[in-house]
Amino acid sequence: MTFDLADTPLVTLSEGVLTLPISLEGKGNSLDSDAVDQASVALRALLAGDIEAGAVLLVGLGANFCAGGNVPGFAAAPDRAEHVRELADRLHAVVRQLDELPVPIVAAVAGWAAGAGASLVLAADFSVGGPDTRLLAAYPGIGLSPDGGMSWRLPRAIGQGAARAFIVGNEPMDGARAYQLGLLTTFVEGDVREAARELAVRLAAGPRESHAAAKALLRASESATLAEQLDAERDSIARLAVSPDGVEGVDAFVAKRTPEFGGR
Repeated sequence: MTFDLADTPLVTLSEGVLTLPISLEGKGNSLDSDAVDQASVALRALLAGDIEAGAVLLVGLGANFCAGGNVPGFAAAPDRAEHVRELADRLHAVVRQLDELPVPIVAAVAGWAAGAGASLVLAADFSVGGPDTRLLAAYPGIGLSPDGGMSWRLPRAIGQGAARAFIVGNEPMDGARAYQLGLLTTFVEGDVREAARELAVRLAAGPRESHAAAKALLRASESATLAEQLDAERDSIARLAVSPDGVEGVDAFVAKRTPEFGGR
C-alpha cells in the first residue's frame, strides 16, 4: 500500500523528520480529533515501511503543545460515556503506534501540555521544553481520570509517590521542575520548537538501525531478566557490527573522521 501525504494535510515529512501536529490553534489548543486521526494514518504507514523517516516530531500548531481534550465537546455529546470512550480509543491507537516505533520520537513542549497533552509528552523519547513550559494532569479538574498512558508511564518515570502527587494534586509544574524530575529531557532558554526540530533532524540523520535496536532492547528490559537482557544485548551488538552503519561507525572512529551514516 502506497502512502500519500496529500491524504494527511496536517502531516509533513522533511529532512527525514515526520512532523505530527496533535493540536491546532483554535479551541484553546485542545487535542484535535482530525489531527489524531491523521497522525494515526501516518504512523501506520511508517510502521508498514510506506514512509521513510528517521524521527518523529510531535508539535502543537498554536501557542501550546496541547491543552488536553476538547471539554466543551464532552459536554455537548448526547452520550458522554460513549463519546469519551471513542476519543480515548483513537488517542490510544496513536499511543500504541508511538510505542512500537523504531525511530526516535521528539516532543516540542511549547507552552501548556495538559491532560492528554502531558500523556503524549511521556510517550516521546525526547521532550524539549523551556521557561514557558507548563505540565498539568488536568483530569481531576473536570472530575475525570487519566488516559493516554499517563497512569502507566508517569510512575515509571518519577516514582509512584510523585506521580500520585502530580495527578491527584493537579498542580501545574513548570518547565524547570519538569526537567529536574526527568519529565523533560531537554531544557532550552530559546525557541522550544526550533530546538526540538534541530534535535529531530540530527537524530533522523543518525544510525537508524542502532536507534531501533536500542529502543527494542529498552522495551524488552521492562519484562526481561538480567540474563535474558544480556543475551539480547550480545545478539544485537553482534548483528549491528556487520550492518552498514555499524561498519561505517567503527571504521570512522578508527580513521578519526565523522561517520557518514546511511540513515537506515
